[in-house]
Amino acid sequence: MVHILGVNLRDSHIARFALTSFYGIGQHTAHKLCARLQIHDKCKMKDLSPYQVTALASFLSSPGTSVTPPRFPLATSDYLPPPPNKSTQELQHDFAALKAARDAKKLKRAKFARVAPTPAPDSLKDLRIESELRRMIRENIGHQRMIGSYVGRRHAMHLPVRGQNTQSNAKTAKKLNQLDRY
Repeated sequence: MVHILGVNLRDSHIARFALTSFYGIGQHTAHKLCARLQIHDKCKMKDLSPYQVTALASFLSSPGTSVTPPRFPLATSDYLPPPPNKSTQELQHDFAALKAARDAKKLKRAKFARVAPTPAPDSLKDLRIESELRRMIRENIGHQRMIGSYVGRRHAMHLPVRGQNTQSNAKTAKKLNQLDRY
């Protein structure tokens, strides 16, 4: 059994589905995490290497400060592998030259378009899980109550918040909203 950030993840579970045991991680986010940390979709928790478990724990503990993984370019359809007798240094030099030419072409296009090239945003940087997410939800509900909005008043009266019928089926909302949520 793998123990990460106070959550036990069973060995027999597939890693992608085991990650949904964390409060705030659904299937879509778990799939992105596995892709980022290079964990196969069908890999079970017991098959993870110690490096992958450590990387997973360090990422989940502070996703905002984690390093964004490098994006390696995919091969084009006209790609031909280099001959086997070419040295590694020559291959690296050729790759650097191609990358510089590609970057210059992008900058030239961006100059004419008057738009600065922006990197794709990292959707996992602002990931919040477990107690941090619970605290944020509790603060949001408290803020709604404090400003006296309709949603805040419904929370304060222990009634459904999102327009559900209250005459016959508000029992669940009355139970949940009775407590100060978490």
